[in-house]
Amino acid sequence: MSGTGRDEGSRPERTTLADIAAEASVSLATVSRVLNGRPGIADATRQRVLELLRDHGYQRRESEGDVQLVEVVCSELDSWMMELLQGVEETAQELGYSTMLTETGHMRATGRGWVQRTIARRPAAVIVVFAGLSVQEKRLLRAEGIPFIALDPVTCQDPDVPAVGAANWFGGLMATAHLIKLGHRAIGVITGPQDMLSSRARLAGYRTALSEAGIPDRPELIAVGDYHKPLAITQTEVLLDLADPPTAIFALNDVQAFGVYEAAARRGIRIPDELSVVGFDDLEISELADPPLTTVRQPLREMAEMAVTLVLDRRRRNRSIGRLDLATSLIVRESTGAVR
Repeated sequence: MSGTGRDEGSRPERTTLADIAAEASVSLATVSRVLNGRPGIADATRQRVLELLRDHGYQRRESEGDVQLVEVVCSELDSWMMELLQGVEETAQELGYSTMLTETGHMRATGRGWVQRTIARRPAAVIVVFAGLSVQEKRLLRAEGIPFIALDPVTCQDPDVPAVGAANWFGGLMATAHLIKLGHRAIGVITGPQDMLSSRARLAGYRTALSEAGIPDRPELIAVGDYHKPLAITQTEVLLDLADPPTAIFALNDVQAFGVYEAAARRGIRIPDELSVVGFDDLEISELADPPLTTVRQPLREMAEMAVTLVLDRRRRNRSIGRLDLATSLIVRESTGAVR
């Protein structure tokens, strides 16, 4: 290891992972992965980072009064958001930062005055979840030198807005293809809001799977939801009242899938014997459902980790990021079965 000109008397008392990353000429994400024993790092790089961690006597800190702040701006707190927030908090803490949550109460934070309050707090970085950024908000944050990133944005962001999301289209394709493989042809779907990017992409994947299998796209099997349970219950009842009802329902998030469960239970319909159900997200509670829910895993923790490390790396290196979509995967459990 090359000398740094430091000795025990001159070494800074506070060494952050950003310092380690700079000295090792790697990203914050790489240092975090080495520290947490995660795969995908070259042996030489891992050894170099571990040596620097030992050399600097780095220790994990729970909290300190002068630790810099990463601010998370979201529309509302729900099960999905809580899992993202946990990932943000864990990664930020590991990198020596604390976390603050700003809840706007609106799907789009634009025009709600949050940006002025955020600027006054002088955070090290801002992560905007499930919201769009207006031209003015971007201008104000940039003028103050506060880096920002969109995490699972609600709409297509401008190319100048860095973003981390998931492969929603492919997830919708996998979920529907799974049901088709089980012999289902009448497959209902409960969408999210029609103006949301994730909902449109998942629905497009559903339609592509039907088309590839030569199954007609029946408009009456597409029920518009809002990513919440009450409307999902109502829309499931509408689907089940059709003259030719679906034998399977793909709910575009897990919360809506639980609405399908409730509507089916009210009618004495057994899952999966009489109705197969697929969700999307793979929330922790999905495995505990009765029956355990087949769902598309959206890598929420990994998305949160990536957003934190990228935005802080951008602060340090002032590099452009672009958009990064992480892979989704199908988790098959007991809520799906062969059509009867």
